[in-house]
This record gives sequence, C-alpha cells and structure tokens, in this order.
Amino acid sequence: MQTHTCFFHENTWQNLNGSALPAESYQLMLVFADRFLLEDASHIATLKQAFPAATIVSCSTSGEIYNRHVYEQSIAATAIHLDKTSLHFASANSADFKDSHALGANVAAQLPPNGLKYVLVISNGGKVNGSELVTAINETVDSNVIVTGGLAGDGARFEKTLVGINEDISEGMVVLIGFYGEHLKIGYGLNGGWEVFGPERVITKSDQNVLYEIDHQNALQLYKKYLGKYASELPGSALLFPLAIKTAGNDANTVRTILTIDEEKQTMTFAGNVPEGAAVRLMKANFDELIYSAGEAAVLANQLMDATAPELVLLISCVGRKLVLDKRISEEVEAAADIFPQSPAITGFYSYGEISPFRKTASCELHNQTMTITTLSEI
Repeated sequence: MQTHTCFFHENTWQNLNGSALPAESYQLMLVFADRFLLEDASHIATLKQAFPAATIVSCSTSGEIYNRHVYEQSIAATAIHLDKTSLHFASANSADFKDSHALGANVAAQLPPNGLKYVLVISNGGKVNGSELVTAINETVDSNVIVTGGLAGDGARFEKTLVGINEDISEGMVVLIGFYGEHLKIGYGLNGGWEVFGPERVITKSDQNVLYEIDHQNALQLYKKYLGKYASELPGSALLFPLAIKTAGNDANTVRTILTIDEEKQTMTFAGNVPEGAAVRLMKANFDELIYSAGEAAVLANQLMDATAPELVLLISCVGRKLVLDKRISEEVEAAADIFPQSPAITGFYSYGEISPFRKTASCELHNQTMTITTLSEI
C-alpha cells in the first residue's frame, strides 16, 4: 500500500502533484470536505484529472482531519494504491427504499462475498437511521468481515449531508468500499471518555431512534430537568449531554446523541436506535478524558495490527466532541497520532455517527460521541 495526501484550504490546493507513484497507479481516493466545497463540482473534477484511475469516494463533514490537525472549510484527500488487494464499490440512495434496513441490505448485497475482508461504510448523516443501516450490513456480510466507517456531517448546521462516488454526489447516498484478499491487515478501536452521572433509568417507550418515555415519564421533560440552564439551548446543547445506553448482553455502553426534539409530540430523535428495556444514564464531558480516550482508541487499533506498522490511519470522531473540545480539538488527533511513531498517512473527519466494532470478534455498531480509529496495511 502506498498513499498520497492532498489538501485544499483557503482557495489553494497543496501537494496535488508529486506523488511517489505515477498518478494512474492509485485505485482509490477518499475525500472528506466541507459541504459547500463538495457542492462545487470543480474540486472533484480537479482530483479526477490529477488521479484519473482512482474511484473517488467523498463525504461532507463537520471538520476535516489532515495529518495531525483539524480544519474547517477544507478538503482532505488521500489517494491509495493497493499492491495485493482488490476493491469493489457499492452505492444506493435512501430515497429509493422504504427504510434504512432495506437500504443497508441492498447496498451490502452488491458486494461480492468471496474474499471480502473489510468494508468501509460512508453514509448520509441526516436521512439514514445508522443503527438500522448497520444491522442490515451485519446481517448481509459474513461475520468474519470487519466493518467500520461513519455518517457524513454538515458542520454544526445539521441542514444536509452529502456522500458521493466520483461525480455522483447527493443527499441520501450510502457508499460501501469492499476490500478483498488476505494481504490486508486491519486494526480498529474506539473510545469515548465521557463521564456518566445521575441515576440509571430504563427506556420504557421508544420507536427505533425516537424516544418517548424513561421510567414511564416523559423523556424530554426528564432530560430538560437534568440539563437545567442548558435546556433552553436545545437541541444544540444536547451534544454536551449525550446518553449512555446499555442493552441486555452488552458489557459496554453505546453512546447516543440527540439530533432533534419535537416539542409538540414531546419526543427526542437520536442518531441511532434507543431500544425499549435498555438502561440509560446521562453523560457529561471531561476535557482531559476525551483527549486521553482518543489515544486509548489508537492503542486498541494498534494491538490488532500484531506488530504490523499501519500505512494508513483513518480517524472518524463525532461533531459533539469537536464542539465540546473547541480550540483543543486537535489535541485528540495528536493523542491518537502519537501512538503511531512510524508516521503513517492520517486522514478522517468529524461525523454525525461512527461505525466500528466494540472489540475483537464483535459485530460493528453505530456509535455517537466516540473517536473511532481504523488502521490499514498490506502484508
């Protein structure tokens, strides 16, 4: 595997030329960009001209990760050449399916099963129920296939998110990249660093990702009670106070972030499912723990590499972490990067949801407010 990173910021492309291999040698390009820049077709055209053989998979973000830093209003592009690994691409749009589960089943079934080693999921972040999408992908691909990825972002605007393959970029799009062969080494890890507080309660009424009642009480009113002065700033302030969800049979919490609230119906809609019967507690930020947890996620990913140095590190973290850490946001990227002294290519984005297994042998799940790290190398 060889990579070449390019960067667009302040109306200027950096490092667009001068790749170590001929430009025609790169089969894949990952593009993470501000939504308004992605809407400008000239940027994808520029990359396609520079790397004509590469299939370009792009998504809008809530912040772009380039090397060891976090940027806004930029484009982070990584061209990838694979020596011994083949690729297949699948895509579908939520507008063509009755629900996100059907969408996920269709797009996953497009990937040939023989030899499939790893799937990178790049999904719309506003029109897709990430939990249902991930469940369908898990049901469709072999249980030995590693699946990671994330939901596209749109800054803190939450207006619309874009995902694309080459020039086909639109709302509602989901793209899967299938990596094939036994020469690909994959590591993955995630961590949150949030602190739980308040009593543990039980979800007593919900419908997929819509929450109605906790302990048979109106969930929105209960949530507002705990938020105190922050309640008047909903839904934006919800990013500061996610929920920890624990379901039967799981030994770890899944973090859920509120996307919208409905005052008329007195409901809260989350980025992923909040199942009835699950235990729930509020969470709050500890800045140092958030940063430290990013390094811990990198350690977990590195351990699965079995002493193989990663050649590409993909970081997908949550917009909520970015808003909380604010000017310290690059510190979590640096904490992760410090775990990889071999200086691999580092790219990624801030998302509306993160996709990764909790631990080795586990199926992937949708997470919020976590730092997820995927490491790749060819052996």
